[in-house]
Amino acid sequence: MMNSRNSLKILFYLLSCTLWAQEDLKKVIALDSVVVSAQIEPQSVHKSVKNVQVISKAQIQKMGAVNLADVLNQYINITVRPDINTGKQTVSFLGLGGNYFKVLVDNIPLVSENGFGNNTDLSQVNLEDVERIEIVEGAMGVTHGANAVTGILNIITKKKSRLPWEIGYTLQEESIGQEYNFLNKGRHIQSFKASHSFNDNWYVSVGTQRNKYSGFWSDYKGKNYSRTDGRRGYRTSPFETLQSNALLSYRKDRFNLLYKAEYMNERFDFYDRTAEFVFSPIYGGYRFGNDRRDFYQRYFHHLNLNGQYSQWFYNFSFSYQYQKREEENFRYMIDFQKEINNQKRKTHSMKVFYSTGSVSHSFANKKYNWQLGYELTHNIGFSLLNDEGQTLKKVEKEIDNYDIYSVLEVNLSERFSLRPGGRFSYQNLFRNQYAYSLGSRYSFDNHWEWRASVGESYRTPSFEELYTRSIFMGHAFLGNENLLPERGISAETSLKKTSLWDEDGMLVNNLGISFNNIKDKIHNVLLDMNNGTPHTQYINISRYQSYNCLISNNLKLSQWEITLGGSFAWISQKIDNQRYRTDDRYLLNINANTGVSYTIKKWDTSISAYYKFIGKSQMWQMSSTGYVIGDLDPYGWLDISLQKKFFNRKIELTLGARNLLNTIDVGLYRQTLSGEKTRLNYPIGYGRSYFLKLTYNLNINY
Repeated sequence: MMNSRNSLKILFYLLSCTLWAQEDLKKVIALDSVVVSAQIEPQSVHKSVKNVQVISKAQIQKMGAVNLADVLNQYINITVRPDINTGKQTVSFLGLGGNYFKVLVDNIPLVSENGFGNNTDLSQVNLEDVERIEIVEGAMGVTHGANAVTGILNIITKKKSRLPWEIGYTLQEESIGQEYNFLNKGRHIQSFKASHSFNDNWYVSVGTQRNKYSGFWSDYKGKNYSRTDGRRGYRTSPFETLQSNALLSYRKDRFNLLYKAEYMNERFDFYDRTAEFVFSPIYGGYRFGNDRRDFYQRYFHHLNLNGQYSQWFYNFSFSYQYQKREEENFRYMIDFQKEINNQKRKTHSMKVFYSTGSVSHSFANKKYNWQLGYELTHNIGFSLLNDEGQTLKKVEKEIDNYDIYSVLEVNLSERFSLRPGGRFSYQNLFRNQYAYSLGSRYSFDNHWEWRASVGESYRTPSFEELYTRSIFMGHAFLGNENLLPERGISAETSLKKTSLWDEDGMLVNNLGISFNNIKDKIHNVLLDMNNGTPHTQYINISRYQSYNCLISNNLKLSQWEITLGGSFAWISQKIDNQRYRTDDRYLLNINANTGVSYTIKKWDTSISAYYKFIGKSQMWQMSSTGYVIGDLDPYGWLDISLQKKFFNRKIELTLGARNLLNTIDVGLYRQTLSGEKTRLNYPIGYGRSYFLKLTYNLNINY
């Protein structure tokens, strides 16, 4: 592998190189993606004031991705964080967790049992109906409200077809590490979708997907293992997800109507690591494990109306969403392979009634484009808490906000645009909030583009941060109902160069620099250490600052597509509660990625490889003496795939391998009071795995 000095030379060379061939602006625009996220009206990436990154359906298919986590694993500045205890996979973006990054489906935030649009479980977002994914970095509080501090991810689904009938069935088999069989090992995915265009106006589609993950065994022995050596169960627990959706759309003249419904059901199994022995008058002596199942259910309804009346454009959405988590605890009798003492109860839920809408109008021959919008959110959250004395406490709270915002895009010339905007949010649980931003874009000669923006956004405390209360055996993990919303100021600037030659050659170089400053940051801080057992609570105490430098390059040349990028982030977070504190030093995090795709048009075949490098990173951790710096070892992630289409593209075959470098655990080191370093295993993945995906497309045109 090349050293970091050579890598930097290549990055800056690609950024600065200028091609000698004659360039054509019309060609740049023709190759641009049309984006809708953070736009007053759909427009090309070239004209967008904000930097928008687009992940196409073709890219998703080449990866053999099943859910959102499979895709984002390869993107720079994004880290997917798995939780082996709950099965969740959440995202960290620019060093900040999922509470600061908003996930939307067709511009509607996606509910989870602890929030709305944030802290989304990526493993529960399937991609079978996705047309593309748009990622917008930076403060997005003006247009997208609370918790869009570092940016948004908008999943755009398919809403029309040029063919009367499209029917597709997909079967995907995947190993988990080296483990695979048809019964109880590996990953097994089936999906079906059918759509019909009745005429030019009406379109309907239905689809379903089943994803069975059989768990990563590694050196564990499964649920029927009865020894007391801590190897019972699985390294990562099994789960099974079923998702179904239906869509109806109507288009005529300047009016569009869309209704979409989705249902998700997931079961997650967790097994006690160690078997215990007990004697019963009924069963005699037997070995058992105290096991648990989690059940997730989500309902998603979305009604959208958009179009044009006279010179006014309008877009209104109404949504009802509900997600709940139920927990079933039971004793599993290993010798008899039987469950007893089953107790099932709802532990978390979030019910949301939501509406957002806007009207926009252009003035002075489109020199001014003005948008006025609103957002209404009614959340009803529920949580079952572990309280003192091994008692349970039910908490049900309403968290509402009613927002109005305005954005003005001023095209001072063909080259120069400004975009100021502001939002006011009435909150029923917190003090009222506001957000503002100012963005600008300037196009230079020879297809150089400069963008800059500054803005202030806010993050409201999550339901978990407000109401968590878990007290057991001396441990105390406490929420705080008196938390204040965070305020975050972001600034960013970028320089982009597009170079063209021949008929199908294009190189895009981008250099971006950003800054984040968050006040009153919410953190789960160490309050006391009683005989080695921690007492922690969420409080507004820490300050967070980060600087980020990003370099990205994308080359398209005939049958080749090559990407190369790198980012350097300096992060400072200060925690001080008088007794335990950290200093304000800046900790460095490095990311790099590259991707290569080659298409053999004659054979309708493409070969792709994606590599991501995560450099050594540092983080503050709690210890028996207070806060210490933990060092996470560097690691890499390499995926490859081959996609072949047969019989006039009716059959698609994708073969591939994930995590070819076999990354499972990464060393997390921290220094003890005596100066010795201890190593913990930080779980990243389940090792090298292989997949085969077969899709049959029946397209009927008459």
